[in-house]
Amino acid sequence: MSEHASASLPLFARTSVNLASAGLGAKGVFVTDEFFAPLERMLADEPAVFIADKYDDHGKWMDGWESRRKRVMGHDYAVIRLATAGRIDGFDVDTSHFTGNFPPAARIEACNVAGDPDDTTAWTEVLPTSPLGPNAHHYFASLSGEIFTHVRLHIFPDGGVARLKVYGQPFLDRSKVGDGDIELSASLNGGRIIGFSDAHYGAYHRLLAPGRGVNMGDGWETSRRRVPGNEWIVIALGARGVINQAIVDTAYYKGNFPESCSIQAADMSEFGAEADDAIITAAMFWPELVPQQKLQADHVHDLSAALADLGPVTHVRLNIYPDGGVSRLKLSGRLA
Repeated sequence: MSEHASASLPLFARTSVNLASAGLGAKGVFVTDEFFAPLERMLADEPAVFIADKYDDHGKWMDGWESRRKRVMGHDYAVIRLATAGRIDGFDVDTSHFTGNFPPAARIEACNVAGDPDDTTAWTEVLPTSPLGPNAHHYFASLSGEIFTHVRLHIFPDGGVARLKVYGQPFLDRSKVGDGDIELSASLNGGRIIGFSDAHYGAYHRLLAPGRGVNMGDGWETSRRRVPGNEWIVIALGARGVINQAIVDTAYYKGNFPESCSIQAADMSEFGAEADDAIITAAMFWPELVPQQKLQADHVHDLSAALADLGPVTHVRLNIYPDGGVSRLKLSGRLA
């Protein structure tokens, strides 16, 4: 099971969108030093790995961002353009596999600018200088609920960070959407997974990512179910809306695609923003948006013709029978 499925983690690490995900479009735009390992590795979606006998021209190959040993005053930092503007809820500063070369402390600032920041940009502190340890995930809450486009990670004085995850809620600019359709379930529009029955394989958060999966690990896949019943996953849409298109993509799932699927949906506006657990329980009784449909291996299934008219909804539950893998779920429609 993914580390981010653990109930012991902060709520933001389980249900918010990683705005610093390279897979969603986040990108490093400036770094003071990346001698041992490039900044881009720190934004990868996959958990960091350690390969004992792997070296390159600069020394030991490390899966993350690593600066050289500083021999002068100062410290290193990096600027990251988030995948989309959004409210930041918290961070995971991950030093996995950095044991004798981790930074003792980190600080994070954020800004909201068009384009990329420059020397005139005003930065807001969202994480004060905080201690780090070796080979560990460090979860911190954000100090600000404002909308930001970039973060600046300071490490003191140097060293390596395996992964930086910036958890938050994408900002959906309704003025730009107008009356047209949008992908209500998309991570970049604020869609997020709030619970599931099983996510043993793959990367379940990629279910709501753009495009199609690139391999069998790029999606939601359960273990083989050995008891009666079926698997499910519950998604909060980026905004309340009326769904008029439903796509279920089983890209790369060939011997392990679900035999069939169905989709339930409901308007849970009255439950409020902090009621994910109650919403997951209520999902068992939601009406069907799409009745049970047969699925195929490695195929894009357009289920739009089977959509029921439920009016505006805020959440959906994808059921798969009995188990298996789904690469992408794309639910589009107009804002309510």
